[in-house]
Amino acid sequence: MFKIVKRYFDKGIYSKEDVSVFVTAGKITTEEYKDITGEEYAEG
Repeated sequence: MFKIVKRYFDKGIYSKEDVSVFVTAGKITTEEYKDITGEEYAEG
């Protein structure tokens, strides 16, 4: 799932908010969120 989300984020299809939904759903980890967006995951 990480590779797909990263590809879509890099292409501008997913926003940071979209990527955070995958963390909430348990599909990617907070570390993977940081790898994709370059920022720490902040809940809420």
